Amino acid sequence: MTDGTITTAKLGDNGPEVGVQGLGCMGMSFAYGPADADASRATLERALELGVTLYDTADAYGAGENERFLSPFFKAHRDEVVIATKFALSIPADDPTRRVIRNDPPYIRRAVEASLKRLDVEAIDLYYMHRRDVNVPIEESVGTMADLVREGKVKHLGLSEVTAGELRAAHAVHPIAAVQSEWSLFSRDIETHVVPAARELGVALVPYSPLGRGFLTGSFARAEELSTDDFRRQQPRFTGDNATANATLLELIRSVAKAHDASLGQIALAWVQQQATLRDLPVIPIPGTRKPSRVEENTAATRIVLTDEQLDLLDGIAAQVAGNRYADMTFTSAGRE
Repeated sequence: MTDGTITTAKLGDNGPEVGVQGLGCMGMSFAYGPADADASRATLERALELGVTLYDTADAYGAGENERFLSPFFKAHRDEVVIATKFALSIPADDPTRRVIRNDPPYIRRAVEASLKRLDVEAIDLYYMHRRDVNVPIEESVGTMADLVREGKVKHLGLSEVTAGELRAAHAVHPIAAVQSEWSLFSRDIETHVVPAARELGVALVPYSPLGRGFLTGSFARAEELSTDDFRRQQPRFTGDNATANATLLELIRSVAKAHDASLGQIALAWVQQQATLRDLPVIPIPGTRKPSRVEENTAATRIVLTDEQLDLLDGIAAQVAGNRYADMTFTSAGRE
């Protein structure tokens, strides 16, 4: 495959123009074991050279450390990048390992001010509700988020892991530019309700973990191989018998990869990217990586077109996956649909 800049797409009817693939930055500071700061900085720069303009972070990634880490890069390229960050996962002072979901207006206001300070920017381009607190009416939360837009602190609004009904209720209060949810060859639960609702409302889909948290690349076969501080050790589909069963599913992907002289990861990403055409809505996946070479590999996947026969071959994989994507699915859209 040849090197080249990726194309662009509009982030929903009301959002900005971005590269058709974004970059998930969580792993540069959090969740996936030790990171090399210099390699991560080089990854950010290489991604921008290749046309990646949507950079995804959250206040909960490393308790704000990820936002601080990204700030110098964002400041150096402020007019070229679209900054996406999130609120909702509060970290109790007495237990930094816990996350408490908060969607109440006072918390949202504190969270945005803290993110603006850490990022050292005047406005956040895309501000997501990271997870849904069902005890707070979504109209109330989005109403506060809409106030942030009117005040110039936020430009566009997003939601993560919401149901179709929650998306419609939120969109009625203020236009939603993007919905972020897990979507991959292994995780397709959003296709039943959320994707049709997004298409109907003109909202973009931003799939996180389009590479199945690395499992779909074949980079690890079971969570026990990973460092002790890697949070994938807590995810059911990557441990024990589930991992063994799921590893066999990679053979189907491998056969398609061979036909395209591509990697497993490139086929997994190409499948997600192609959903934009198949389902008639913007789809901007945000694979995460900390290596420039991997960004080059990932962006090259945007130029792979799978045949109908290959799509049919890959279609049945998700139904065979063993184990849920989280131990507690109540915090996902699928857990509430």
